[in-house]
Amino acid sequence: MVSTDFPAVIQRFYHLQSERVETYRLFEEGHEAYLKTGPHYDFEHYKQLVHEITQAFSGISKELLEIKDRLLHQFDRADLSEHIERLQSKEKEKLQLTAELQLLRQRAQDHPEDDGCQDQIQEIKHRIIKNREALSDIMQDFKYDSEESG
Repeated sequence: MVSTDFPAVIQRFYHLQSERVETYRLFEEGHEAYLKTGPHYDFEHYKQLVHEITQAFSGISKELLEIKDRLLHQFDRADLSEHIERLQSKEKEKLQLTAELQLLRQRAQDHPEDDGCQDQIQEIKHRIIKNREALSDIMQDFKYDSEESG
């Protein structure tokens, strides 16, 4: 990131968040395709997808941390820096929940007689919904605070 003006930094933040949303969509689509290869799963193809998704998330997180530091040190916006820190924490939780859900979905597909899997899947889905609500709240706070003059 080279820009030194505040609006460009904020715009880059939003761009990175939309990249993250798109990366999740690709991850979900890839997992759906992987499940369709069962019962003899194409694990190599899925492993490559997971690697690419991990790289994408890592790059996004790295740049978001740079933005967080710039907002704090260059623009003296501790409030926005704090929102990004909260966002990163919730995004990490979302990724963990997503991975957990994917493993459970495969287990449920492989063992349809295991009723406990469906209960666990519903629990994870509920936690993901709560996580998305928290992410949305953080994004709203960020938007509100970044549009204030300061």
